[in-house]
Amino acid sequence: MTHHATPNELKQTFWRSLADSPFLFLQLDGRSDTSVPMSAQLDKDANSAIWFFTQKNSSFAQLGAVTASFADKGHDLFARFTGTLSVETSQERFEQLWNNFVAAWYDGGKEDPDILFLRMDLGDAEIWSGDLGLLTTAKMALGMTVHDEAEKQHADAVPL
Repeated sequence: MTHHATPNELKQTFWRSLADSPFLFLQLDGRSDTSVPMSAQLDKDANSAIWFFTQKNSSFAQLGAVTASFADKGHDLFARFTGTLSVETSQERFEQLWNNFVAAWYDGGKEDPDILFLRMDLGDAEIWSGDLGLLTTAKMALGMTVHDEAEKQHADAVPL
């Protein structure tokens, strides 16, 4: 009996794979011409968002709905996930995610006026996992499941 990964296991595998090789294709929804490889900045404690450093003249400065595509190093896991880009204003987050790899892109270092620091709040994902040559697929929400909480509370509050 082969073990098929549960959606939760797939989600864990996805995060580990992305941390191991944090490159993905990102595009503004409905604008395939904006699709480019980007380097995702991850926070191990934040599993509902990822961050990007880009330039202010980038297409992504338009913000809004985006879709990302990801393949892990071994081509054992593939994912497509949606999200919403906004400007990240937290200086603390900026300091936390700034690194030598990012610094190499900006002549002015952290003070470079061209830096645009973005957060992608994650939405739904479809994840494919290659298990013994078979691709299993799962759909899931990567983002904050606030409505799930609300529904639970609502269900509890309904008198019988």
